[in-house]
Amino acid sequence: MENRDAFMQKLGKQLGREPRQVPQPLPLMHSAPLKSRYAGQIQQHPCDSFIEYATKVMQAQCELATLATLPEVAERLCQHYGGGPVLMSGDDRLAKTGITAHLQNAFPTTCWASPGREENLRKAADANIGVVFAEYGLCETGGVVLFSSPLQGRAISLLPPTTLFILYKSCLLPGVTQLAQVLRQRVQSGESLPSCINLIAGPSSTADIELIKVVGVHGPLNAVYLIIEDC
Repeated sequence: MENRDAFMQKLGKQLGREPRQVPQPLPLMHSAPLKSRYAGQIQQHPCDSFIEYATKVMQAQCELATLATLPEVAERLCQHYGGGPVLMSGDDRLAKTGITAHLQNAFPTTCWASPGREENLRKAADANIGVVFAEYGLCETGGVVLFSSPLQGRAISLLPPTTLFILYKSCLLPGVTQLAQVLRQRVQSGESLPSCINLIAGPSSTADIELIKVVGVHGPLNAVYLIIEDC
């Protein structure tokens, strides 16, 4: 800060203009935020677009199920990825769909509890599969949006090798722009948002070695999206 003015004077001289204390805004490329590069395709077939991108690009497994078959499909998916121990989110929506009770009968299953941070982290580290409820799915990125809460900590989707994400088909959004609009509306209506909102797009991966994508280098190896057909 002591040499700022002298530095700015020298910089302005080299650029052939007077020093500027306030940056000039860049010209807007669009009059409104870009809603989606694939808006037309997504709006016509949101679920197909979500599944296609999540499967082919993000390498996540996707399944559709009705509310009546949801617990059985969840059990089959958990069995496919090695079964228990399973760590369930304490979200009431999982219990209402019947998944919580069904998986508790099928596998060694525990639930994320509040309070109990150290115990919850131990459960997550020991679990083979974490089961969480996602708020939204993003068609353009093939990702899901998680809200952290006392009954659904971040570790459920980070520490187990496999995460099973449950979400409603009606909660599929075209992209991040629409997510921001929904969150803004929720705040304006007086609803408080969680302290942490996670955007997860498939299992862990990297392409920093010769641009070759490798999945499961660190963190979760498998991401499974179980989509409830409610529309």
